Amino acid sequence: MGMLKTLTIVVPCYNEEEVLPETVKEIGSIVEDLISQAKISSSSKILFVNDGSRDRTWELISEYSEKYSYVTGIKFTRNYGHQNALLAGMTVAVKYSDMIITIDADLQDDVNAIYQMVDKYLEGIDVVYGVRNSRDTDSFFKRRTALAYYGLMKRLGVNLVPDSADYRLLSKRATEALLQYKERNLFLRGMVPLVGYPSAKVYYPRKERFAGKSKYPLGKMLHFAFDGISSFSIAPIQLILILGILTTSISIIMMVYVLIEKMIGHVLTGWSSLMISIWLLGGIQLISVSVIGEYVGKIFTEVKNRPRYNIEMENFTYKMGDVKKP
Repeated sequence: MGMLKTLTIVVPCYNEEEVLPETVKEIGSIVEDLISQAKISSSSKILFVNDGSRDRTWELISEYSEKYSYVTGIKFTRNYGHQNALLAGMTVAVKYSDMIITIDADLQDDVNAIYQMVDKYLEGIDVVYGVRNSRDTDSFFKRRTALAYYGLMKRLGVNLVPDSADYRLLSKRATEALLQYKERNLFLRGMVPLVGYPSAKVYYPRKERFAGKSKYPLGKMLHFAFDGISSFSIAPIQLILILGILTTSISIIMMVYVLIEKMIGHVLTGWSSLMISIWLLGGIQLISVSVIGEYVGKIFTEVKNRPRYNIEMENFTYKMGDVKKP
């Protein structure tokens, strides 16, 4: 039997002091179990990424890293966002790991699926998606909008895995390939399928959040959804062109109609129609400028080429000789 493979589980954290003790307990027990089964190396880790938390999240991470050999962490200088936290964790972990699993700290994703993910990796799969088998925990509105969004993204040519979030396993080479994508406007759900290595899915039931508040309210979810569209498709700009052609066509028809009415002497001053036309055209123009502005803003962010994140503190160690005993 060859050398055991090293697993790192990357967990982004933003104000997670309420749930973190249970997160360490549940994920830690799985890491210990996989080590005892000789499926992963004893140097495997849980890497918590503190994304500018304002509570005791970092203090707890530091305490657990002293208590358990498999707990490590990095601390951002400020909040850089969930996607950047995932990317930072993968960037650090890929140097020392053969496989990386990303999972949120809220325990909504079933941690027991990690066993299946590791098994798939050991069978030779590079990318293993965690896919929820139902949306029973979601509201009716969220279920319908999610289905509509996945349908829209498919029509736009974006290859998303329906009902999967950021719970997945990536092999070392798949992670290295993903890190070659240098855009600042991150939408990892759309980027990972572009890597193209052999992939598989594991299905699990999604639970309610264990503790604390959701970090993705409706407004933030809508912004994230549009980010995904604008990062992978120029369809909204093409839609503006179609809208412009349609509006121009209607205007030409109206012009012909007005000329005919003038020639036959039926012209009356139409305040209502004038106001409706002004508001309609004004609204279309504002929407069009906003959509174009979104793309210009993304270009502005990309060309500045600023760092995606800055790390203030690290307490991780992967060398076998440095592993502390729990």
